[in-house]
Amino acid sequence: MSDMQEEIEREISYQITDADIERSQLLVGVDSARGGREFYKVLSPDAIRNFARGYGDDNPLFVDDGYGPTTRWGSQIAPPMIGIALASPLAGDPVPEEIRKGTKGLFAGIHVFVSGQSTEWYRPLLPGDELFSFGGIESTEVKKSEFADRSVIRVARTVRMNQRAEVVQVNRVLMIHTERKTARDKGKYADIKPATYTDEQIAELDEIYAAEQARGAEPRYFEDVDVGEPLPKMAKGPLTLTEIICFHAGGYGFAPYNISSSRIGFKNRRRIPKFYIKNAAGIPDVSQRVHWESDWAQAIGNPMAYDYAVMRECWLTHYLTDWIGDDGWLFRQHDEMRKFNYVGDAHVITGEVTAKRVEDGRGLVDIEFRATNQREVVTAPANATVILPSREHGPVILPEPPPELQRKAVQMMDRHHELRRDRARG
Repeated sequence: MSDMQEEIEREISYQITDADIERSQLLVGVDSARGGREFYKVLSPDAIRNFARGYGDDNPLFVDDGYGPTTRWGSQIAPPMIGIALASPLAGDPVPEEIRKGTKGLFAGIHVFVSGQSTEWYRPLLPGDELFSFGGIESTEVKKSEFADRSVIRVARTVRMNQRAEVVQVNRVLMIHTERKTARDKGKYADIKPATYTDEQIAELDEIYAAEQARGAEPRYFEDVDVGEPLPKMAKGPLTLTEIICFHAGGYGFAPYNISSSRIGFKNRRRIPKFYIKNAAGIPDVSQRVHWESDWAQAIGNPMAYDYAVMRECWLTHYLTDWIGDDGWLFRQHDEMRKFNYVGDAHVITGEVTAKRVEDGRGLVDIEFRATNQREVVTAPANATVILPSREHGPVILPEPPPELQRKAVQMMDRHHELRRDRARG
């Protein structure tokens, strides 16, 4: 074994310890203000358009700032998943110092997979809006995994609000912490080979692409939807490095570890050294490169590079927002990333209406849907509830956030402004 291989083996050999599992419980139930800043601090028409285009969405409601003012929203609005790319630092109460110290370096060197999420959306985001957030870890548990033996499963809740302290969305993310070397040695996915396509297979995907269109200005009324009704197909991929670059350029950007280049990259490497692992040329590079470098993906147990979970979640919301039209509202979505989406994989999204009802004047429609790859494997099952306009009950009434979270959002924003004033006074 070469010196380089020995170093890589050393870097991927960090283990989940009982001490880390015990320390992780300190964070459960602790809400704090989030201080990070994402790709965009303030929404602009360009930010909204670029984010949508980054995952392949050309809905004019999102990408045309001249179209939005003609709709019920009176403005261009942002796609549902914009929260992964938009954030302003919220001044306020951080994690208590004793907990911060007690969890420093928690799960360092351990790989993290996002395995799904549940989100509820309450308000649209428009050009000029900012997004502030608070939240924390809701739960932590240890499970046996086919992929990497012992894994730690954590659920992180994030409450996002605009600059007016209105709760915009509540998001819960399922994170799986696994040992890189254990996952590689188990070799669960070793038999999966890179996908290749004939001209005929590409033509089949192109046929789906050609038939796709956003519902747009023609309302999809609640009364016109039937239980059991199928939704149109949507194609995604085949996944290429180009698509991953587009997703980063559109807004995922430096998330979630502030990756950057040259001097800024050097400073970030000093900040989180275990996130940087030498490549075959001896250059320290981000462990996040599993999403574009197959050699490194193989070192942690995958046969090739793979997508981000949030990329597929953007695809799933795209499927729904195309279908509901300008006057509909995506209220909630739950999705699970059951299998990896490798470079070269193609997906087709399908779904059907499973239930409908009227609650508090809102026409609610439940949908089951899923992303299926070219191997006929469902990699991302999902379900959602959308609100549609009604001939009987009128336009969509936006849902209300939980009162206790709205009260906390106001308190957090008041604290933010108070601290900002204190700092300005010196």
